[in-house]
Amino acid sequence: MKNIAVLFENAQCIVLNKPAGLAVQGGERVGTSLDSLLAAEYSPRPLLVHRLDKDTSGIILVAKNKAAAALFSGIFTRRENAAPALHVRKQYMVLCAGCPEPPSGTIETDLEIRGTKRKARTGYRCVRAGEFSCLELELGTGRMHQIRRHLASEGHPILGDDKYGDFVLNRKLRKERDLKKLLLHSSRLVIPEELCGFPLDVSASLPEYFQPFLTAF
Repeated sequence: MKNIAVLFENAQCIVLNKPAGLAVQGGERVGTSLDSLLAAEYSPRPLLVHRLDKDTSGIILVAKNKAAAALFSGIFTRRENAAPALHVRKQYMVLCAGCPEPPSGTIETDLEIRGTKRKARTGYRCVRAGEFSCLELELGTGRMHQIRRHLASEGHPILGDDKYGDFVLNRKLRKERDLKKLLLHSSRLVIPEELCGFPLDVSASLPEYFQPFLTAF
């Protein structure tokens, strides 16, 4: 846990800044996971209530007990249909190829999840535009690989994405700028006090490996 920053902690939850490359949960061909590290560090072990892809860095919340886990699991599940005042905000930052047009808006392309088409909505705002653009995104729904798939479908794949990305561009940037990681970061989590009993607004700054690409702006 020494390389994982604790951004917030109280009696109900811990909010962590997960590094890229660390799986959240164990499984086949997974050596170390966030779940196993938490089990070694805390007693009782904190409980997972939502996920981040292994290659995505940034904010993840874990619950300290079963009651808190049920509360936060419900909060994350219901956010798609929540009223604006009671809406959980999950914001991300990415660096992608090109810039969407218009420079702010919503991508609402259904995604196939386990053979079923599911509604998926991603709001975006271009912060810095150029050959590579910095986007701030907010999830309206939480589908598997939603941001990666949405941006790729619009012709603006995330730099370093080895599943949905531009593989030729990734190889070029690996040679020229030492691109080794997916440039997708969970940057902010906001949960209103009415939902969990205390106001939660946590941010995580971009990892250092974003910097060679940000300086291009």
